[in-house]
Amino acid sequence: QPFDAEKIKRAIEGAAREAGLPEDRVSQVATEVSGVVVGQTSTQEEIATSEIKSMILSELDKTEPNVSSAWRAYEASK
Repeated sequence: QPFDAEKIKRAIEGAAREAGLPEDRVSQVATEVSGVVVGQTSTQEEIATSEIKSMILSELDKTEPNVSSAWRAYEASK
């Protein structure tokens, strides 16, 4: 399916809220991380969803580890 930067941002925001971040930090983290991921993928014609998820988690591990933990916990509970 087509790449959707807003979908990535919404997913990050959900994980950030689940991790208990204040709303201003939720927005900041989502913007920063989605920007990095979009920048890394913009030159690629096709990219696997799993690769995008890996990039997101890698960035979250660096910026807000508790958000990446919340993301992983959500994935594990599915």
